[in-house]
Amino acid sequence: MTGFHMSASLRLSRLWRNCCHLPLQVVPRSLCLRSSSASAVLDDVLGKGRSGMGSERSVRRLMDEYRAMDLTSRRDLLLILSKDPYGPDHDAVARFAVNVAEAARRDLETLRKVEARLRLALSPRYKLLFTAISRQNEGVKLLADMRADLLDTPKGAFPLGPDAKELAEVLRDLLSEWFSVGLLHLQRVTWSSPCDLLEKISQYEAVHRIRHWTDIKRRVGPNRRCFVFTHPAMPGEPLVVLHVKLAPEISNNIQSIVRGLEVDEEPEDPNRLFAAVFYSISSSHTGLRGVELGTFLIRSVVREIQTEFPSINVFSSLSPIPGFCRWLVKFLPSAPQRNALEVSQSPSPPILTPIESSQLQKFSTRLPLETLRDVAQGKGDWMHNEELAAALRAPLMRLASWYLYGEKLRGRAFDAVANFHLRNGANIWRLNWLADNSAQGLKTSCGIMVNYRYDLAVVEDRSVGYLHHNRVEASEQILRLVADYRALSEL
Repeated sequence: MTGFHMSASLRLSRLWRNCCHLPLQVVPRSLCLRSSSASAVLDDVLGKGRSGMGSERSVRRLMDEYRAMDLTSRRDLLLILSKDPYGPDHDAVARFAVNVAEAARRDLETLRKVEARLRLALSPRYKLLFTAISRQNEGVKLLADMRADLLDTPKGAFPLGPDAKELAEVLRDLLSEWFSVGLLHLQRVTWSSPCDLLEKISQYEAVHRIRHWTDIKRRVGPNRRCFVFTHPAMPGEPLVVLHVKLAPEISNNIQSIVRGLEVDEEPEDPNRLFAAVFYSISSSHTGLRGVELGTFLIRSVVREIQTEFPSINVFSSLSPIPGFCRWLVKFLPSAPQRNALEVSQSPSPPILTPIESSQLQKFSTRLPLETLRDVAQGKGDWMHNEELAAALRAPLMRLASWYLYGEKLRGRAFDAVANFHLRNGANIWRLNWLADNSAQGLKTSCGIMVNYRYDLAVVEDRSVGYLHHNRVEASEQILRLVADYRALSEL
């Protein structure tokens, strides 16, 4: 094995074996060779016996080798880098942590010196490697790709351990600095934009699939706006995409926006445009997940639209509720009771009122809660049965309001989309029944969509209230549905 010491290879092999729980003999030789490059690069970056030019060449060599690896080998290399001796120096951290307590009883200068050593020990060595990569051409993009490779867990792969999660967090923090709002460029996309940009926007759309060129032409045409953020480190790459509908009022149905057969040729009339509806926001890169781009994009777009159309003073989303059905299936009792009265006597809170139970019983020999479970699991053609859909409306709207308003994850909204808009200072304004009758909409949220409204006069106060005090602002409609849910739960 040329180019590295045998002891280094064995050490890296043992690290690979430990993190993957595999015997030493099955460690791929090619992985050992490539992993040794990481060891050499780290030594270069730390200044161990090589010139700066040599370090730069080694970094570029590692970048080339990384690009040539398959996904499994990439993940294996990142897992090795996350471990000792490339991660934080845990022995030094423990030692300096004790010294900090002792130095606190002495003078301030000694305390600061010990704290500086502790910070250095806490900083992983691979962070220096990432910084060196970021200085290379397309290096920042490669780091975003590395984080995506780590987060996109292949089927059958072992889940990330604490060291790998820390490496992903270090990359996220570095990318957050490099992709700060001052370095981002806001760009409006039109039908005259480069074809490759339009094609990428079509490919990256994650909320409402773009089916053909007429779709994308409509979304960048009259009475619409499409904005993207780009970054000098990833030229021509839309990092996050926001689609906006300009309308007289806040929209309550997504099909009217995304499923028209013709491009909207009606001229833009500022005298009839009073609302801007954000109906799709998509991030283009998994590696930038957790980097605050969408928040800055919405705020920048609001300023752009207000400048262009002073008449528009209402800003709202028309958002999916992607986790509602999945939550509802888990929320429903595993052994449904025969009617609401029996449920009220069970340990589980009631889900349906007696009237709702009797109405649902008319449409099936199955128990009412079993019917509700079938709907949440996407079974049956209930939407095309007007009477059944009408019977389902009240309980599903009540449960959806509680899911958005009352279900929590570490004090914040359980639903990721709700958490995003509430963090930005919006309120939960309106639930819209059967606003998305696509297969995906019915499967994920029983066709229900929600408007998160941005009141510019209080958006900052609401954002602070949510971030600091977990306070969720909601309209009268939402609060009334939540009150109905709580009243039923107390029976």
